[in-house]
Amino acid sequence: MDELKMINNGSGASVSGADLETFKSNFRGRLVIPGDADYDEVRTLWNGMHDKKPGIIARCTGVADVMASVNFARDHQILLAVRGGGHNVGGSASCDGGIMIDLSLMKGVWVDPNTRTARAQGGATWGDVDRETQVFGLATPGGVVSTTGIAGLTLGGGLGWLRRKHGLTIDNLISVDIVTADGQFHTANSMHNADLFWAVRGGGGNFGIVTSFEYQLHPVGPMVTLCAPWYPAEEADAILPVWNEFMKTAPEELSSTAMFWTVPAAPGFPAEAHGKRALIIAAVHSGSLEDGARIIQPLRELGKPMLDLSGPIPWTALQSAFDGFFPKKQQLYYFKSRNLRQLDQQTIQAIIPQACKPPAPMILIAIWNYGGAMARVGEQETAFTGRQVPILFGVDAVWADPGQTEEVLAYSRNFLSSLEPYSTGGMYVNFSGLGEEGETLVKSAYGNNYERLVSVKNKYDPHNLFRLNQNIKPTV
Repeated sequence: MDELKMINNGSGASVSGADLETFKSNFRGRLVIPGDADYDEVRTLWNGMHDKKPGIIARCTGVADVMASVNFARDHQILLAVRGGGHNVGGSASCDGGIMIDLSLMKGVWVDPNTRTARAQGGATWGDVDRETQVFGLATPGGVVSTTGIAGLTLGGGLGWLRRKHGLTIDNLISVDIVTADGQFHTANSMHNADLFWAVRGGGGNFGIVTSFEYQLHPVGPMVTLCAPWYPAEEADAILPVWNEFMKTAPEELSSTAMFWTVPAAPGFPAEAHGKRALIIAAVHSGSLEDGARIIQPLRELGKPMLDLSGPIPWTALQSAFDGFFPKKQQLYYFKSRNLRQLDQQTIQAIIPQACKPPAPMILIAIWNYGGAMARVGEQETAFTGRQVPILFGVDAVWADPGQTEEVLAYSRNFLSSLEPYSTGGMYVNFSGLGEEGETLVKSAYGNNYERLVSVKNKYDPHNLFRLNQNIKPTV
């Protein structure tokens, strides 16, 4: 290999051909560099907003490759990004001129049905995990789109359809294997490296590269009950208060999110509804189908739906049902959130006008109902904060025309800003836009847990090698 010009935190860094050859000889996977035939394919991220060009893509096949990559980046002071297996909406999974440590080939999943546990490598997606666990009628709380990577979603907390019954993903995390900035391998759990285990449960990728996750599983499926009536968005003023009150006494087997979206011109959706703005009262009941049908029925009668997709559905089909609407590279994505104090009439009135008239039709406005198991975990038990808020509000902006980018970003940011009077402060770090507020955003997201996270960062990454994330800056 020839010498490569690379980047270290904005400045230049040269890596000699000899050093590259040494790295290559210690690497079992493959190093992809500019000029390789598949370089553009390999560097492509899911979000079409981002078109970054790393100097090296280290396609890891195991822990040894991850350790070698971390050591190489640290020793040569090269800007480092980490890609798991999924979306990384904010784009920090890559970087211009640095090294991308790519785990997407590390997708193994092993299930122990006797202990109801699963171990999954850091490049796996939720589709990979669900496929293996559902063979045994088991699942762990994960995301709501099967192409989401387990690593990013878990490290940020993990919201999904089982949150009220079984908590967040991190509440079901038993142990992680992690490579820290010194290139060392650690197992972190409640008994070993407990400070690190606390921090990775919500603290993101600030502390190292998690090469595998061990999860607690629960009996789920193979069939669950989906509630999905699509009401005209114009009826939201009447429907949202009733939904909100219903969820206050709903059984914990039911998790629900109210969503403003536009009926797509796609098979399975009636032609007369195409292009119309809708309020979807989406909910999933993870108990018996008989109970599920009975429990969701009131939510199907809040008005006259334009269409109703409710009914029994395989868990794996539910998890992948909307994958096709979130394709890789073909669209642009910007997901941002804010915790809300309550969903009273004033808050609803602040939401509806903007939710009904987005600048791009596929912009999804999500109102996540919290509570249940996720709210019974103490605010200081994990790094994740905001468990006690009743509602998370999110703008999931999706658009296809790059020429609309500034308009869509302005809409999303102004919408969220307008809800500040109704917010408790804080947000969900996996929905943090481009992290454009920097340290202000991070401190808001972690609240009273921030200083403790800084202490863990000081211990495991004092020079901030892992800084392309919602960064917790060390103070040493």
